[in-house]
Amino acid sequence: MIKKILISAVINTRNEAKDLKKCLKSIKNFVDEMVVVDMKSTDDSIEVAKSFGARVFSHRHLNCVEPARNFAISKARGKWILLLDPDEYLTRHLKKELIKITKRSDVDFVRMPRKNMIFGKWMRHSGSWPDYLIRFFKKGAIKWQKEIHSQPQYAGNGITILDSEQLAIRHNNYPTISSYLYRMLRYTKVQAQELQSNDYKLKLSDFILKPTQEFNSRFFAAQGYKDGIHGLIFALLQAFSQTLIYIRLWEKRGMTEKNIPKESFVSASQESIYEYSHWFNQYFIKEKAGNIFKIFFIKLRQFFNRLTKNF
Repeated sequence: MIKKILISAVINTRNEAKDLKKCLKSIKNFVDEMVVVDMKSTDDSIEVAKSFGARVFSHRHLNCVEPARNFAISKARGKWILLLDPDEYLTRHLKKELIKITKRSDVDFVRMPRKNMIFGKWMRHSGSWPDYLIRFFKKGAIKWQKEIHSQPQYAGNGITILDSEQLAIRHNNYPTISSYLYRMLRYTKVQAQELQSNDYKLKLSDFILKPTQEFNSRFFAAQGYKDGIHGLIFALLQAFSQTLIYIRLWEKRGMTEKNIPKESFVSASQESIYEYSHWFNQYFIKEKAGNIFKIFFIKLRQFFNRLTKNF
């Protein structure tokens, strides 16, 4: 008699042997089948997958995983799909919760919190928690789009799991600065290509305002300062990543000043200064912060005040 498959785990890999072992170990006795779609790994990813009894399929190498996810899901035979990245794993509390959900007839997909470990620290702020993602769903309820970091299309009824640490996917996101930089170079290349394909009109302000907004959204609005030096470094790296997207797009356009409005520089700079001034007031007056960043941001505000006088 053929065993009925209730839950299929689906994982896309590309040189993920080290992380994949922990991922598969966490779900080995939880799912009914494991489907690993490998994108031309040169390490032992395939061997690790097979050692856990996974069904392994091959896919051409892509710069981002999203376009290959639908292919991976199509290979799964279960009623429910658990989609994971190789650097993610489940806790026993979350597995128990998901089993309960499979017994419900009114649920088609589940939004799950994700605990992101960045540079060795759980980031409780900085836009990294609870980081809800749809990762558990009935087959046919979810379809991924091709754009990098895009959210999937969904159909049916969804529920959201409580943002509890015990019920969160564990994600070893960026273990080192080098791992961040490696992915940043790859992701920004894809994002610049997407802008190029959409005929994005590059502006001089993109090099100033975009990174400013990214830093402010991470460090101030999402209270990244509460994550300490980790939050500051992460916000700075995210801001630089935004800058690099538009630098790469500029490179694709021939590294010229053609068709880039020059008059946007002053207005973009002034808007950036205004944004910082706004968040300084929020940070020092409303939050009444007194930590290691206070002196730094006071001096930075003084610098911007002097700079504003030159406009």
